[in-house]
Amino acid sequence: MDLSDATILLTGGTGSFGNAFVEYALRNWPRATVRVFSRDELKQYEMTERFGHADLLRFFIGDVRDRNRLVRAMQGADIVVHAAAMKQVPACEYNPFEAIQTNVIGVQNVVDAAIDAGVERVVALSTDKAVNPVNLYGATKLCAEKIVVQGNAYAARSRTRLSCVRYGNVVGSRGSVVPLFRRQREEGRLTVTDPRMTRFWITLEEAVDLVVFALNEGSGGEVFVPKIPSIRITDLAEAMAPGTPVETIGIRPGEKIHELLLTADESRHSIELERGFVIVPEHPWWGVDGPWTDGKPVEDGFVYSSETNDSWLGADELRELLT
Repeated sequence: MDLSDATILLTGGTGSFGNAFVEYALRNWPRATVRVFSRDELKQYEMTERFGHADLLRFFIGDVRDRNRLVRAMQGADIVVHAAAMKQVPACEYNPFEAIQTNVIGVQNVVDAAIDAGVERVVALSTDKAVNPVNLYGATKLCAEKIVVQGNAYAARSRTRLSCVRYGNVVGSRGSVVPLFRRQREEGRLTVTDPRMTRFWITLEEAVDLVVFALNEGSGGEVFVPKIPSIRITDLAEAMAPGTPVETIGIRPGEKIHELLLTADESRHSIELERGFVIVPEHPWWGVDGPWTDGKPVEDGFVYSSETNDSWLGADELRELLT
């Protein structure tokens, strides 16, 4: 898909992913128009300072809860990348109605507005927390995945096709453990919830590449899962603050010891590619014609877990990555 002259709407565009995506777009599609849609005028101002008032960069104040504003923002758009979400687990647990309004009703608004506007491709960002969820954030993102995938049924007679990408923790994103450890090492003490904890690890650049891959290759209803390394939380602590005392404070409500990106049930209708996995919709009556001939069916019963992953980053590799 040639995005050189496309008009792209990016919801949640002032977040960590949004900044990385805009940087990629300006570098690779200099004639593309990127509409940054978000609630925070200060962050939008900071982006204008960072990107130098790029001619084809537009800013929309808006909230995905507001369907009418989304309808206005999507007029003439070719592509939608949906990154807006409440993603902090404690905030979602304490404010469940708000999390549902943004993460569930918000994605329904995005899907509805995209279909009505005749947007060609929609890619929504999901998370490993959506797999066998144990907290409200994960549950809302599972609902969001279902809404996006099945949105293709509503869009079947139009040109709109919708897909998801699902990945793990993003290196250094806002609210992640990396900024926390950076602050704590100045105090001479790190805290971990459980020393057994493992997580999938992906860089912002890899996340953007996955979204671009989904835009190019998705034909409607797929969930794209990358092959990414795992880390041990203790290795991350050692990489960031060698020799610093580490205190175990206990696992928080809604937190897992290990994360999943692909379940045994999903493996029955998944394809393995060199770069990752494609979870194909089980009943795609709208038609899925993705280029999956180069892939192979995932072995029945396969589970992609951060605990049993065959790719790991040790303390030295993490240290190099974070410098």
